[in-house]
Amino acid sequence: MTIKSISKVGLTAILAVVLSSCLATKSYKKPDIETENLYPYDNVELDSTTLADMPWQQVFEDPQLRSLIKEALNNNLDLQKAIQQIRVAEANYYQGKMSLLPNLGVNASASYNKQSDNSVNFGGELGDIEMPPSEQYSASLSASWELDIWGKLTSAKRASYAALMQTEATRRAVQTSLISNVANMYYQLLALDRQLEITKKTVENRRQDVETVRSLKEGAMVTGVALQQSIANRYAAEVTIPELKQSITEQENALSNLLGRPPGHIDRTSLARQEPIDSLALGLPAQLLRNRPDIIAAENGFRSAFELTNNARAQFYPSFQLTAEGGYQSLETQDLFKPGSVFYNLIAGLTQPIFNGGQIRAQYDKSKAQQEQAFLNLKQTILQAGSEVTNALSQYKNVDSKLEMRKKQMDALQNAVDYARELLQYGEATYTEVLTAQQTYLSAQVSNVNDKLLKLTAGVDLYRALGGGWDNNLEGQDYPQPEKKSVNNSN
Repeated sequence: MTIKSISKVGLTAILAVVLSSCLATKSYKKPDIETENLYPYDNVELDSTTLADMPWQQVFEDPQLRSLIKEALNNNLDLQKAIQQIRVAEANYYQGKMSLLPNLGVNASASYNKQSDNSVNFGGELGDIEMPPSEQYSASLSASWELDIWGKLTSAKRASYAALMQTEATRRAVQTSLISNVANMYYQLLALDRQLEITKKTVENRRQDVETVRSLKEGAMVTGVALQQSIANRYAAEVTIPELKQSITEQENALSNLLGRPPGHIDRTSLARQEPIDSLALGLPAQLLRNRPDIIAAENGFRSAFELTNNARAQFYPSFQLTAEGGYQSLETQDLFKPGSVFYNLIAGLTQPIFNGGQIRAQYDKSKAQQEQAFLNLKQTILQAGSEVTNALSQYKNVDSKLEMRKKQMDALQNAVDYARELLQYGEATYTEVLTAQQTYLSAQVSNVNDKLLKLTAGVDLYRALGGGWDNNLEGQDYPQPEKKSVNNSN
């Protein structure tokens, strides 16, 4: 065979290997999912500006709240567990990278062999010969390497890298939820404080009402029934104070749990000092794909499943293994490292699965199904994100009209209470009318507090729904902070 013929054969073999490799694995492409109609355009004018790009330190202006968020980011146990899960994924990724390199080992041995007399006694003249013990010493270096011709090992490495990025995105999702939960629970605590203030003031007013009605009874302006109603009305308001205090204690303890500290008092300001988030910048729907950490996690979950399918497909092809060993062997220790003691061997092997082909096929079918599950999970996560943005935006905008109408209601009810009290003194109204007006006014005050709370929490929910709150380096934490983008490139 001529050199030219050998070259043609070699090129043909290389081409066949390359083509087979292309058949074994496929290149990853970002899934094409429609995002244009994730949330309605008639709610707000959309542009590339998004609230999610604002650091949480700028979103939340209350210094006490910022201090609590920082404490939670440093001490929250769920976040700590998510960070440790990143460590596990990093180890898996490193393990996958190392599988592409040859395995090296150093061997050293010393053997002493003494055969039995019966195994060497052949009778006759040789029957009395005793075989002397034998010794052998060796020192060698061995290596084995599986050639990744079909991309099996590379696909496994890429899958582990995608899994690593998925755990990092999951950590970010935990962080965004933690920030919003701390803020919402803080606002709820302030709302309970305000309700307690209103109730205490109401109790004080009703104590004065009791004295007023007592005086009216003495002047025969009202009956004893009205007096007892006024006393009962006072206690009806006063009995809610222990309930509110219990709710405050439970809320403080729940917030302490988020902060990773024992139950106890939470330092805070007041509801009156809080301002809702004033930005409705949603950005473009497609920006959710790079801002929402749960979408990034789902995308990397799909990518990991895609690469595992590549790995399962490559299992159908033969494995090429190279093994080599070399070193020194000698019967005498003083001759071990002499040139004449050198030995070496090189073995190239090929393994083609035959009888376990059914297992490989089953694993491949399983990987394909898991890849489809990961795609559906990604699609569902994107749709859920759009729904959360729409709900938070709608809540944020609708609560404004509630606050406006609630103010008018409270003004009218305050006037009704004042008029009823005045008419009662002249005998032109019953205490039942006063009682009804007072109870309605107290209910409106509590509802007004809840409306203000809803305005605050709607802004926080919108910030979280857009994917805000994770693009910040945390003090005291040692874990990777990738750029805010979706990972789609191959590695």
